[in-house]
Amino acid sequence: MSAKGIRDLHVYRKAMELQTMSRAISFCIGNRQDALHSSSSDSLRDQIADALLTDAVLIRKQIALAASTPSLNIRRQSLQFISIMIRNLNSYCKGLEMDNVREREYVHLMQKELRNFRKSFKAWRKSLSS
Repeated sequence: MSAKGIRDLHVYRKAMELQTMSRAISFCIGNRQDALHSSSSDSLRDQIADALLTDAVLIRKQIALAASTPSLNIRRQSLQFISIMIRNLNSYCKGLEMDNVREREYVHLMQKELRNFRKSFKAWRKSLSS
């Protein structure tokens, strides 16, 4: 599948939304000028924010890999990896809630986007196996 074709996939667009939202959350809770190029921090919130953003980026990349590879083994590994990243993102959101982050409404929006993404991902995964 071409790069343009991948960008047209609903699940890929949903992954882009997750990435955008995770970048915004990372910026808000980490109080950073540039969430992608943050300096190392010992703050739990900063570590969670970095992990949130990293995993959201990885999901998008793994979707592109799974959609473009002819290898069933690589596709299967990418789909498993995405499932793990979805669970991680949920855990990070719960961690932020438990840490009483002030920007709770953003965390709740992220959780909603994750639920929407998961539905899209499951439908896409099913379409790959048929």
